[in-house]
Amino acid sequence: MLRFLAGAAACFLLMSGAFLIWQSRAAEAPSLPDAPAPRLASALPFAGKAQAMRAPEASPKSREERRFSRADKNKDGKIEAEEIFAARRKAFAKLDVNGNGALSFEEWATKTIGKFQGADKDRNGFLTPAEYATTAPPPPKRKLCSCSTPANLASNDD
Repeated sequence: MLRFLAGAAACFLLMSGAFLIWQSRAAEAPSLPDAPAPRLASALPFAGKAQAMRAPEASPKSREERRFSRADKNKDGKIEAEEIFAARRKAFAKLDVNGNGALSFEEWATKTIGKFQGADKDRNGFLTPAEYATTAPPPPKRKLCSCSTPANLASNDD
């Protein structure tokens, strides 16, 4: 009789678990709205200039060349290991407080706790969306185009 009750209980638990899993399926996400219809170029006040005003897109090769140039710090046409690892070493050194070359959990946690406490302006123990927004990394610094330097302007006049 005990085996029968244990089997019935196991069957009931299995059926309950299957029912709960079946009921917990996430609903399908709503589909995105249709894209707005494109405006005709003739409806624009600058109808003939619409094509001329579109910014050219960089080719994949020139993007890769710019990426290579950013990584090649000494501009010798080769990327050495030191050029790749220098930025990572600086970031690691900031976290490695005792300078032993190993990052412990305490060193990482100290930085993270300090960042949290600095963002929690009202000291209530949690971050509001506005407080959390202050923890975002700063936007990358954009360098000005080198094409407008006096040396380049003089060479372009020829």
